[in-house]
Amino acid sequence: MSAIDVRGLRVVIGDRAVVDGVSLQVAPGECLAIVGESGAGKSMIAHSLLGLTPDVAAVSAERLRVDGVELRGADETAWRGVRGSRVALVSQDALVSLDPFRTIGREIEEPLEIHTKDAPATRKRRVAVALDAVAMPDAARRMGSYPHQLSGGLRQRALIASALVTGPPIVIADEPTTALDATVQLRILRLLREIVDAGTTLVVITHDLAAAAHLADRIAVVQAGKVVEIGPTAQVLEQPQHAHTRELVDAWRIQPAARDEPVGEQVLAAGHLSKSFSGAGRVVDDVSFTLRRGATLGVAGESGSGKTTLARLLMGIDTPETGTVRLGDTLWNPARESTRRTERHRIQLVHQNPRAAFDPRWTIGRSIAEALAAGGVPRRERAAGVTQALMQVELDPALARRRPGQLSGGQRQRAAIARALAVRPEVLILDEPVSALDASVQVTVLALLDRIQRDTGVAMLLISHDLRVLAGVADDVLVMRDGRVVEAGPTGAVFAGPRHPFTKALLAAASFGAPWSDAAADAAPTGAEPG
Repeated sequence: MSAIDVRGLRVVIGDRAVVDGVSLQVAPGECLAIVGESGAGKSMIAHSLLGLTPDVAAVSAERLRVDGVELRGADETAWRGVRGSRVALVSQDALVSLDPFRTIGREIEEPLEIHTKDAPATRKRRVAVALDAVAMPDAARRMGSYPHQLSGGLRQRALIASALVTGPPIVIADEPTTALDATVQLRILRLLREIVDAGTTLVVITHDLAAAAHLADRIAVVQAGKVVEIGPTAQVLEQPQHAHTRELVDAWRIQPAARDEPVGEQVLAAGHLSKSFSGAGRVVDDVSFTLRRGATLGVAGESGSGKTTLARLLMGIDTPETGTVRLGDTLWNPARESTRRTERHRIQLVHQNPRAAFDPRWTIGRSIAEALAAGGVPRRERAAGVTQALMQVELDPALARRRPGQLSGGQRQRAAIARALAVRPEVLILDEPVSALDASVQVTVLALLDRIQRDTGVAMLLISHDLRVLAGVADDVLVMRDGRVVEAGPTGAVFAGPRHPFTKALLAAASFGAPWSDAAADAAPTGAEPG
């Protein structure tokens, strides 16, 4: 008997079939990866297996069995009897999924309260075990933390622990390694694989072909609501039959950067920067570098390594305890904000989460116009400036009338880049600009940034946990661990011949050169990582 047996699944919203005749059978103890681009219908398939489709969706199927229970046409009461006990979900957006008013320990304990008769002390022990299993650093202390007190990667690990704590026979994971750095990602993948090998059935939704390769027994490729190819993992990735599958595989293979040596003047310099926070110690520790016009500097490291704090120091959002930031000849940080205000347009930030970076009540055009106003552009020129900014990132100017929620993830990210570029900065800081995007959209955005840099000469500092991305775009790279730079140099040289053990571990875990190579996975470290 199949753990999951779906025949002819169809989900219609309005007049559009977002899932169109999907049939899937997943055996007990098997891992099936469902891959495809954003909007392909992957998550809707997963939600159909949990009874979590939107109220406006019309769901039909010839068969819809989960753990032997026929759920075709089931009501909410029937679904509640299945969720958590028979099938659990690891959702994509940890910040939304976790209750901001509950500690992580209470969040993970709740499924045990609902589905077991364990005593409170037993439940707490099981919570601690679950957090240890997902590589949560200092698990005992983290149980008392609230979601906003954790990094994105730590929040995602808490979500995974919450799904696994009851030991359900089936787990559905929707992008379970999104926002995790390479070594932690591989640890989570190994954990999930161990669970599968122990008999748990796993369906994983992902745009990450490397994750699918390391984890899945079979891969199903979804396009426009249909399964266009399904088969053993190695066969699908090495000998793809469908044109769309070939496109996905080709997009994942980002080619290493082949760029001329930057010859522009120095536009940004950090000298011996340090910053501490109460309870966290020194999160940036004696960091120095220079960035020249037309060059891209990559910053790599795990969650908690100090990458984002470094970006905040460069922007002048936080003030360093020691050291300086110079923007051209200007002392940028430490300096009074009143001094920086008139020069703020010279350095711009593209946030990690473009949905959160935009005011959801405002149109994209208004958000860009506000940036132009802050940059001193006269009111009469702002409408033309909005149009020019959108065209620069290859977006239809008509999108200016839409709100952020009406754009795809790739469109929102390009709109965020447009807003940053609208004031013609000398330096662009990008914090994980493509981490949540499909491989094909990643390629589009990275190619766009490369073209813009060549056209304008803007210097870029790109923060990413994805070494595959840095290999494709960065001229030089800094590798950070625990706030310090442990290795630096030209990207090709550092990646081809890493000297520091931590850099070697990151590269082994990333396996960006051959995303479905077992050798790279076997070389990666298995121990706990810093949070």
